[in-house]
Amino acid sequence: MDINALRSRFDFAHQVIRDAGAHANGYFRDLSQLNIESKGLQDMASQADIETEQLILGQVGERFPEDAFFGEESGGIAPKAGQGVWVVDPIDGTAPFVKGIPVWCVSIAFMVDGRLQFGLIYDPTHDELFSALHGHGAHLNGRKITPDPSTSIQDGRFCIGFSHRTSPASVTTVLHAHLEAGGMYTCLGSGALGLVYVACGRYIGYYEAHINSWDCYGAVAILREAGAHVVEAEAGNGLTEGCEIIATTPGVTEAFAEILEKARTTG
Repeated sequence: MDINALRSRFDFAHQVIRDAGAHANGYFRDLSQLNIESKGLQDMASQADIETEQLILGQVGERFPEDAFFGEESGGIAPKAGQGVWVVDPIDGTAPFVKGIPVWCVSIAFMVDGRLQFGLIYDPTHDELFSALHGHGAHLNGRKITPDPSTSIQDGRFCIGFSHRTSPASVTTVLHAHLEAGGMYTCLGSGALGLVYVACGRYIGYYEAHINSWDCYGAVAILREAGAHVVEAEAGNGLTEGCEIIATTPGVTEAFAEILEKARTTG
């Protein structure tokens, strides 16, 4: 897919994600409208999630019917060779969303032949739009962003996520080793926001033992263009099965790798 085709999709995605954010935010302002269903332990979907994904799917399907779609709520299949695929989480951070906590976002990524080409993360409650097109840098509301320049784990906060798809030990051993090294952590409630906060320098890193593609792919594209260090989240069956996610500001990459190694050795 040439740059003109990518650019047309990237530009289109800016309007789609704002439309989706506005739709979801309408529910957020009046949570009494919501119908909520459980998808498992500490995992849920709301009417807002489903409708917002359908809005994105409908607009993408109308404009680019040749593209594949992979969404948290509607699912999808792995794309054919050469076929672009939109990877979408309509509301990342549903748990805080349904409790009225303004820590959620809409995430859109686009990939071709197993490689991310662009990503957008939109936080409607703060009107913050993070975006990146491969080879063109990362931006927040049009301003270029870069990671924090810290060179020590002790100089900033890590965001550490967890889901019950993994064992409690997968996070507690890392937390213990991280704190022993003099670090501090936050659990935000939205993996996508936690990751882009690394890209723009608010956190020095993000770790989660398992994260789904729709939760992280938009942010991974942004992290790479910002200059952060992030794992190859698309490797293997990452699109369909998820992956371990590690993102760091370059100055603490080696130090956090040592923390992970210690956690795995002692855990």
